[in-house]
Amino acid sequence: MKTVPTTKNVSEYLDNVTPKKRKEDCLKVLQLMQKITKAPPVLWGPSIVGFGTYHYKYESGREGDFMLTGFSPRKSALTLYIMSGFEKHKELMSNLGRYTTGKSCLYIKDLSHIDMPTLNKLIRASVKYLQKKHS
Repeated sequence: MKTVPTTKNVSEYLDNVTPKKRKEDCLKVLQLMQKITKAPPVLWGPSIVGFGTYHYKYESGREGDFMLTGFSPRKSALTLYIMSGFEKHKELMSNLGRYTTGKSCLYIKDLSHIDMPTLNKLIRASVKYLQKKHS
């Protein structure tokens, strides 16, 4: 797996995020995820800010460690990593606001279009699910 924790400085990385609005959104998400996970931010690979870890093991025998949650300031959208996926969070998703999703990626163009209490609940639910499933 090429997305692994690094020792690079998260603050320095986020200082270089543009445009200014994306950087402001990143700082808000940073605070939220740090509060939820009670874990320090760690740069995973070149561009993902991750929080906490969990250990996974597939039926094939492949295993490893990955972040509980995280985000990346991509050019087209702020990407949040909701590792539990979205299927089990349908009610929260219906109240979240304007976004798109991938398998475990939540794409947000502007954090002001998101209901922050709902985002808080979504991240908490995902982290709790992973901690319970992988403990």
